[in-house]
Amino acid sequence: MTAKEKVASLRAEMKKNNIDAFIVYSADPHMGEYLPAEWQERTWLSGFTGSAGFVVVTANKAGLWTDGRYFTQGPEELKGSGIDLFKDGVEGTPNYIDWIISETSDNATIAVNGLATSHANWEALKNKCTKHKRNLKDLPLLNNVWTKRPAASKNAVFVQPIERAGQSVTYKIAAIREKMKAEGATSHVISSLDDVAWTLNLRGSDVQCNPVFLSYVLLTLKDCFLFVDLNKLDENAQNLMKKSGVKLKSYDSFFDYLGTLNNESILIAPNSNQSVFEAVKKDNTIIEKPVPGHVMKAIKNETEQEGFRTVMVRDGVAMVKFLHWLTHTVGKEDLDEYTIGKKLHGFRAEGKNFIGASFDSIVGYKGNGAIIHYSAKSEGSAKVTNDSSILVDSGGQYLEGTTDITRTFPLGDVSDEFKKDATLALQGMIQLSMVKFPKGTRGVQLDALARMPLWKEGKDFNHGTGHGVGSFLNVHEGPMSIRKDLNPNELQEGMVLSNEPGYYVEGKYGIRHENLILINTWKTTEWNTFYEFETLTLCPFFKSIIVKDLLSKEEIDWMNTYHKLVQEKLKPHLEGDVKTWFEDLVSPI
Repeated sequence: MTAKEKVASLRAEMKKNNIDAFIVYSADPHMGEYLPAEWQERTWLSGFTGSAGFVVVTANKAGLWTDGRYFTQGPEELKGSGIDLFKDGVEGTPNYIDWIISETSDNATIAVNGLATSHANWEALKNKCTKHKRNLKDLPLLNNVWTKRPAASKNAVFVQPIERAGQSVTYKIAAIREKMKAEGATSHVISSLDDVAWTLNLRGSDVQCNPVFLSYVLLTLKDCFLFVDLNKLDENAQNLMKKSGVKLKSYDSFFDYLGTLNNESILIAPNSNQSVFEAVKKDNTIIEKPVPGHVMKAIKNETEQEGFRTVMVRDGVAMVKFLHWLTHTVGKEDLDEYTIGKKLHGFRAEGKNFIGASFDSIVGYKGNGAIIHYSAKSEGSAKVTNDSSILVDSGGQYLEGTTDITRTFPLGDVSDEFKKDATLALQGMIQLSMVKFPKGTRGVQLDALARMPLWKEGKDFNHGTGHGVGSFLNVHEGPMSIRKDLNPNELQEGMVLSNEPGYYVEGKYGIRHENLILINTWKTTEWNTFYEFETLTLCPFFKSIIVKDLLSKEEIDWMNTYHKLVQEKLKPHLEGDVKTWFEDLVSPI
């Protein structure tokens, strides 16, 4: 079926059940950004493949709300679907709940799938529905429309050994219990997959590019229960759980078990699915607080930090080999964006302990680089020749850590305008790399540093500057961030984030420079403890697109120092023509 036919089928199901508006969030029962194939409901319905966005369908209208990363991609993928694009965060775009209210009448019924709806979204809907005399209903209508869903993964769950995790399962559980006691909780539901994986030192592959597995944890002050497909745990995983005092139960028994809880004070994150709240609300007290392990996971211990440093060498070697291959092959062989991405994957696969990509590579040639989360398809991918520029955003999952890197570089002649924009974005990345900041700083307080060179030219970019990165876990990890929005979570020592300002000219080119950075203590003064960033990523920038006259001496010194570090770390692993080319690339600017 086409997207238009799928929406028509949904409307028929809505009419049958007296539903006036139905919301399809991009979510699964664990509220992850990246979804198992069987839970990609919004993508299946609309054809829109972005990682953020949701669809609202009424009797005669439909809309997709998404953010600035997808303003170019959205219209292309929604063509012919009958679904309108609503640019979230742009002045004049209505809030989706207000839009639903305006498109329905009194006593209308709005429905969602409670398993794929966060409690926070449910509460926002319920409050508006009550105020405007609308009804809210939990009804998984798409179960009757999308009848041929992919089967759930049966891939193995395996151990992340303490030699890489740095902390034992019993240590982590004890630390979380102390946080529970401080909140007055006697039980705690952990439903986010990366939090489960981190807590139990387990990994899986149920979600593409993310080494996690479908599961829930129920932690009490005495017991720890893991709800999972029991057939998926390998022998080492079973032994670790037994040794750590974790009791195993089937994934499908989770909600029935929640129904047996009585007179408990249960700590549940507000972004857990609504069905969890419904299952325990009758005879228990609910404490709505973030998962205690979320911040603990974000603060990487020394073992995890060393894991990042280790894999950056492997990833940097793969990137240099890839960059040499592409710049020396383009124009001589038939290439397209998709095959280039595959070739990059092949270079990474040569590295020790490489498990797979940390996300689908973004290979955007010319104007496609301006599509912020562009994904080249195997068919119809743009041909790449020795002309203009290309943006390559990619990453790898290694047993010791996760990588995420973007380089924008020329394949032929580029305009002076492009070089200036590339330099401005690079200046922003350098300024953020060099900053010193006091303990208690939030990401929003640093975001302007990365944007300032562009702002001075009346330019900007429509995405965050930095996101957290997991340790052989999700490439996008909270709770911290560096972006315009106010995030109350402070930046703390041990956190790993991306540093990725960019600039995009629709139809012409996209520019993004990205390194991963680690927060370290710089010094303690009479004022405060101050932090600095250690740049982890090891890969050259292309000096040919940098306008040196725009750079300050401090920025030039940073670039030369960085390239010297890259040379020291990667040169021993390179040889022949690649090594010669690399040495020229990292020579002083």
